[in-house]
Amino acid sequence: MTIQLYGFWRSNAAFRVKVALALKKLPYEEIEVDILAGHQFDAGYAEVNAERVVPTLVHDGHRVFQSLAIMEYLDEIYPTPRLMPESAKDRAYARAVALVSVADSHPFVTPRVRKHLAQAYDADIAAIEAWCAHWGREGLATYERMLTERPATPFALGSAPTLADICIAGQKIIADLYKVDVSAYPRVAELTKRCFDMPEFAEAHPMRQPGFRAVSL
Repeated sequence: MTIQLYGFWRSNAAFRVKVALALKKLPYEEIEVDILAGHQFDAGYAEVNAERVVPTLVHDGHRVFQSLAIMEYLDEIYPTPRLMPESAKDRAYARAVALVSVADSHPFVTPRVRKHLAQAYDADIAAIEAWCAHWGREGLATYERMLTERPATPFALGSAPTLADICIAGQKIIADLYKVDVSAYPRVAELTKRCFDMPEFAEAHPMRQPGFRAVSL
């Protein structure tokens, strides 16, 4: 078995996959694609990933991209420990939780969106950071409501972290990056603290990556 992960220290989507790999104790080789420098648009990487985004997982020569698809793929080929629950109802809930960040919040703060705001609308750094903070709060507020309706016990779907917890933790990273006060979302704060107390989450955090550097946006 060989696993390669095209990613970047700053990538929230790559963070999700790194946590999944760590929970399953799967070793992998990481190949850096500097998305802040625009290297995802290099011709060579376009041959790896048609959407020209990170992450891309390569498993025994088979390429998978989009973090949610990667995590579900890993769960199907390496089912222990499970990232998706057993029952259809719980799997649907886990996907719904995941998609709040994956589809509804995180996409608004990606490099290509920030670049478009600057180029098409002359948005300055302060305006872009305010935009990103807004979408960070939107995701946290939704998660707070979901965790109020269905409290974590101790994780979103029971005794062990799942794909849902991984995505909530990723939303917390976005919030921290754009200086959103998570104390306004106590259930999210409690759950994500529980997650980041685990080495699998903590060691995947962008600020713990070898390439980490302090950058604006």
